Amino acid sequence: MSTETMQILGYIGLGLVLALAGIGSSIGTTTAANAAEGGLKKKPEASGTFMVLSALPATQGIYGFVAFFMLLNKLKADPTQGLLIFGMGACVGLVCMISAIRQGQVCANGIVGVSQGHNVFTNTLIYAALPEFYAILGLVGALMI
Repeated sequence: MSTETMQILGYIGLGLVLALAGIGSSIGTTTAANAAEGGLKKKPEASGTFMVLSALPATQGIYGFVAFFMLLNKLKADPTQGLLIFGMGACVGLVCMISAIRQGQVCANGIVGVSQGHNVFTNTLIYAALPEFYAILGLVGALMI
């Protein structure tokens, strides 16, 4: 493959890591926020708890942003690494996207539980950290190349 083709693939990978992580975070946060809107009708005094749980899936978008800049520097230093950047960008972006969506669902369920009067905030934070772990592993993988 030519250097130009490799560079184009690299930039596509950069776009994928940023876009997929951002898409996942926006879906995850809105899933939790939709539950929060319903929960506020039952328990308006828990709005701070709902906000924290709604914001959690946004972190995967941040991981995608960090991976973007790290991979961009690698691509600028060596444009022939475009295929590697493409693969890492697609993989990290996909992991972040799925992690954020699933984390948003966990947080939404926690929000519903809190709105029904159950003391599940701390447990929800712990459960929500589990899918986040895989997004962190994806970012660490991107750091290691």
